[in-house]
Amino acid sequence: MQINLKGISIVVLGGDARSLAMMEDLTASGAVVNAAGMPADVIPAGVHYFSEPEACLAGAGAVILPVPGMSEKGYLHSPLAAQPLAFTEDLAARFPPGIPVFVGVAGPALAKIAANSGLRLIELMKMNEVAILNSIPTAEGAVQMAMEMLPITIHGSCAFVLGFGRTGATLARLLGSMGARTMVAARRPEYLARITELNLTPVPFADMPHYLDEADVIFNTVPVPVLTGEVLEKVHPGTLIIDLASAPGGVDFQRAESIGVKAVLAPGLPGKVAPKTAGRILAKVVIRLLHEEMAGN
Repeated sequence: MQINLKGISIVVLGGDARSLAMMEDLTASGAVVNAAGMPADVIPAGVHYFSEPEACLAGAGAVILPVPGMSEKGYLHSPLAAQPLAFTEDLAARFPPGIPVFVGVAGPALAKIAANSGLRLIELMKMNEVAILNSIPTAEGAVQMAMEMLPITIHGSCAFVLGFGRTGATLARLLGSMGARTMVAARRPEYLARITELNLTPVPFADMPHYLDEADVIFNTVPVPVLTGEVLEKVHPGTLIIDLASAPGGVDFQRAESIGVKAVLAPGLPGKVAPKTAGRILAKVVIRLLHEEMAGN
């Protein structure tokens, strides 16, 4: 059943294609959606465009900032705009007090403004619900990259997934279903048991370097250095490494290049390969959270 947000005003500042998909779903839920920091000609039907962000904040019940937040130079992520929107403490002071302010991830600069201005930030990408759903387009995007960059098919290849968290689990299942001989490195015994149950090959992380020379493609999901220079010596030249972990990733990219191993850092795939799906995932969670907040008031 569609949740009804009639009566709530939501402001969207800046953003990318994901934000456009979010606006469509928020409007469909009955909310009044105001937008600034994007070109007027890309704003979906039913959304109210404002050239100045201050003008659309009065009476707002929630604000949505871009998924990547803002740069360290103080500009909101707005690749569709000719001139990105500056996010300052003066602008933050115009937010109605106590309202939820949604963002994907708040970097240090945004977190500082939020703390100084008393904003109630909600980081969506840190929520399990979002991360699990986002793992679907992430896995599909990673496989798409591998298919474009490998000289062989995924079917019949040897694929190695490092980590069995939310993204690793979804990716490993997908690779297995496509016919790849899939090995998965994990630390926790219950994860190794689940990998076995999925008919994939479990590899304790301590033993991971001994298996790397079999891999045609390695997908890393662990956000700490795991494919160090020493470990990369075990990787066969010509192997493709796709690092899905948050920057700076878990790969010694300089060492990989020097030994003929192609390694690419590919964070944030949902917004690149499936922005509409990624936006709708976020909209679904935001709508649910706002509905719960309205019900509690």
